[in-house]
Amino acid sequence: MSKLTPKQRAFLRKLGHRLKPLVHVGSEGVTPALLASVEDAFNTRELLKVKVFQAAPEKARATADRIATGLEDVHVPQTIGRTILLYRRHPETPEIKLPQPRGG
Repeated sequence: MSKLTPKQRAFLRKLGHRLKPLVHVGSEGVTPALLASVEDAFNTRELLKVKVFQAAPEKARATADRIATGLEDVHVPQTIGRTILLYRRHPETPEIKLPQPRGG
């Protein structure tokens, strides 16, 4: 999947505002178990929030980058404070219809 446009990121931020964090990053940081937990969460949803605890070894932005590079086709529409919003389109039955960029 290509990079998200600003309009698509804004759309996902709007949808993610009401979500509660499903995955929490603690003092261990980004581990294979954490990546498996995020992967498992993406089996049932396309948009998810991750909370980075203060004891985590990295800041939220660095944690978001590690999760996005550790998993396939994951985008980070927003990182605010210690909360990360992650998006991955479901390969077979996508539920979120992103605004399409204008053709030119």
